Amino acid sequence: MELIMPAFAAVIIIFGLVKRVPVFDCFIEGAKEGFLTLYRIAPTILGLVFAVGLLRSSGAIDVICTALSPVADAVGFPVEVVPMALLRPVSGGGSTALLISVFEDCGPDSFAGRVASVLAGSSETTFFAITMYFGSVGVRRIRHTAIAAVAADLTAMIMSAALVRLFL
Repeated sequence: MELIMPAFAAVIIIFGLVKRVPVFDCFIEGAKEGFLTLYRIAPTILGLVFAVGLLRSSGAIDVICTALSPVADAVGFPVEVVPMALLRPVSGGGSTALLISVFEDCGPDSFAGRVASVLAGSSETTFFAITMYFGSVGVRRIRHTAIAAVAADLTAMIMSAALVRLFL
């Protein structure tokens, strides 16, 4: 197992040498392009990380969760999972921490734990992905993508509760 990565690198280098490709020059060019991509998307990523931190530390997420709790309860979505569902489209690490919190508070085999698990596996960090992919190629108009992605996240929320209720 320890030799997989070195062997993979060796195969690439040998293949490049056999095909008479300037391997080191290609590596340098790729690294240069990677740094340029990082330079283009870094401000957006920093803004997103700042916004998530601001929402979490200000208590805004708690206020939003309290406001949405009656709606979640009415549609059969576990109230304990609402914070994770709100944070999932923005932050993968934050939503994973909230997933673990749901496991600790309710148990992994509880209805809330199962819904949280299905939601974590069936949803995406939407705004992070939009930021990374569109930012790296310079796309600025994301309106239709954002609407479709949020609709997919809402669908994942609703279906995770419905399917856990149906099958488990």
